[in-house]
Amino acid sequence: MAHIGSGVEYGLHCLLYLVAPSEGAAPSTRDMADFQEISPSFVAKLFTKLEKAGVVRSREGIGGGFRLARPADRITVLDVVDAIEGNKPLFDCREIRAQCALFGDRPPATATRGVCGIHAVMLDAEQQMRLALARHTLADIAAGVAGKLPAAQRQRTRDWFDERTKTRRAGRRDSDGKNLKHV
Repeated sequence: MAHIGSGVEYGLHCLLYLVAPSEGAAPSTRDMADFQEISPSFVAKLFTKLEKAGVVRSREGIGGGFRLARPADRITVLDVVDAIEGNKPLFDCREIRAQCALFGDRPPATATRGVCGIHAVMLDAEQQMRLALARHTLADIAAGVAGKLPAAQRQRTRDWFDERTKTRRAGRRDSDGKNLKHV
């Protein structure tokens, strides 16, 4: 039962590439998609939402790409979840308590007074989840990942993105002489 979709996971992974980019590097959505071997259009849709929410900012053109709109320690996981998934409730109460064969078409007021006990539990759970997501930042996740990856792997990742940025800026051409496009 997933209430937070895979888009959030992919979005967070992509954002990690923006936490400490090399000087002048601005990965494109195609770069991030290619690195993870996922659909470029999927990543582009995620980044449209992230940009609209003020998590990232873009730079147009061949050498363009994305950067974080604010420092990583000021971007919470909740910011990313809300940007990608929207601020939707964890639980949608259907007021089942008012639907009883004994009530007919008119449940008594006592049956529906106040917040449903089940809904109250779900609201509390949602509030706790949102508080937990708000406590963790992109910088926290990046520090944890950096602590797990060997330095050589971190450098290879940076080099891969740097090379992609240089290639876009140089306006690299395919075998037909046409500019390769990177979105």
